[in-house]
Amino acid sequence: MEIITPLLRLMRLAALPAVVWCSHAVAASTEERAPTTHGVMAGAVTHDSVIIWSRTDRETTMHVWLRPSAGGAPSHAEIAVNADHDFTGKLRFHGLKPNSDYQYAVRFGGDATVPRHDPASGSFRTAPPPSAPQAVRFASGGALGGQNVCRDSREGFPIFDVLTRTRWDFFVAIGDMIHADQPCEPRGAYGNEQIPGAVGPATTKPEYWAYWKYSREDRALRDFLAVTPYFPMWDDHEVVDAFGPLHDTRDAKPYKAGQHLLPIGLDAFIDYNPIVPGGETPLRLYRNVRWGKHVELFLLDTRQYRDSNMAEDSAETPKTLLGREQLTWLKKKLKESDATWKFIVSSVPISTPTGRLGDKYVDGWANGEQRTGFEQELLQLLTYIREEKIYNSIWLAADLHRAQSVRLRPYRNDASLTLYEFTSGPMNAGLLASPVLDQTLKPERLFAFGVEDPAAVATFAQAKHWMNVGAVEVADSGTLTFQIINAEGQAVWKREPLKPR
Repeated sequence: MEIITPLLRLMRLAALPAVVWCSHAVAASTEERAPTTHGVMAGAVTHDSVIIWSRTDRETTMHVWLRPSAGGAPSHAEIAVNADHDFTGKLRFHGLKPNSDYQYAVRFGGDATVPRHDPASGSFRTAPPPSAPQAVRFASGGALGGQNVCRDSREGFPIFDVLTRTRWDFFVAIGDMIHADQPCEPRGAYGNEQIPGAVGPATTKPEYWAYWKYSREDRALRDFLAVTPYFPMWDDHEVVDAFGPLHDTRDAKPYKAGQHLLPIGLDAFIDYNPIVPGGETPLRLYRNVRWGKHVELFLLDTRQYRDSNMAEDSAETPKTLLGREQLTWLKKKLKESDATWKFIVSSVPISTPTGRLGDKYVDGWANGEQRTGFEQELLQLLTYIREEKIYNSIWLAADLHRAQSVRLRPYRNDASLTLYEFTSGPMNAGLLASPVLDQTLKPERLFAFGVEDPAAVATFAQAKHWMNVGAVEVADSGTLTFQIINAEGQAVWKREPLKPR
């Protein structure tokens, strides 16, 4: 996808209240106005830059105005949107002040005159500089609209109303934010009336776009994303169940035998998220995010570079989940990081086998009782972390459709390497039973939040109790607390504060 970063045009304007962008009459439009159809988002936020995303329904010009909330001259940028990317647009702004609040407004069509009022608006706060020992609070989660648990006809995705009640520094989406291989029917899996979506699996780019539009039409999700910096990563259902580059085709209708779905789903993911693939590798999604002294995120792409799911993983023939380039990058960035806490974001967990095909686990790091996971690469990474004395690493994962906290001590005679894995979700999807822990890393389950018998959940109201997100709080002193918040707004578990080593 070609992303254009235009030269910013500064416009002189006196400080004004947040809801008013211009106190004088708006000049005549040079281009017909077009609606903002699926909300606005701020993503890729750093201490001095941001990407603003939005969408309309026709070929036109996307205008964005950005200014400090404290007042001052707004910056303007514009970009043409077209059918090739489903009329989505992204604009990057540079030169922002660290640790500062900003407001932005989006308009499609018209000219570059600052709007007097504009309903398509949002806000965000830039990251503190890496040296600032500032408190950080962020949420994370995955699994939205899966297993025919979609937008309730009355409540939509209720978890986002809960999230919007609190201000977060940012939100990390750990994958499965759409389920493009599953329909959303008028009646949901828990008997409730739903807003129906696509009737079949996506096989073309417009069909993938349709799944993204379905989720973004949720009012609560749009409200949340308008005021919360967003860092998304994908998992399998953004394309098709348990996919990788060697198994992204399906033979059964409506799929076309031999058609590779990964490139199609990836293009749609990039179109509908405020990210710009970076680095020397085309379409690279993995990246790191620094947020003050205490927090650095390492967002992993566990899909695009993996070996075959069904191949055996052994010391003699180890498999790769990340690919050599991504693994090298991760090691290098972990070693270079001086952040107090290093959060490794993996869409699949390290302590629990996931994804079954027949009697085999095929999808995640852990081998379980089989040899078809990606355990050897994980062990290599953990050996590197141990040898380089990289302390205070926390793994954030999803995919289990239940929340859990696991402490891992892979080396019984060496307590210096103690890892924690915090898994959250589903945010709004089907519930699964408690998984079996893989014993390779000597896991200890500290907490679990989920149903033991999913079949016993009969209503959406009952299911909503178990839908959840994870919340991370790092104090300015560096101590870390993790909790699980459910879709009813309850803090159902809170970890005693962890002190950094």
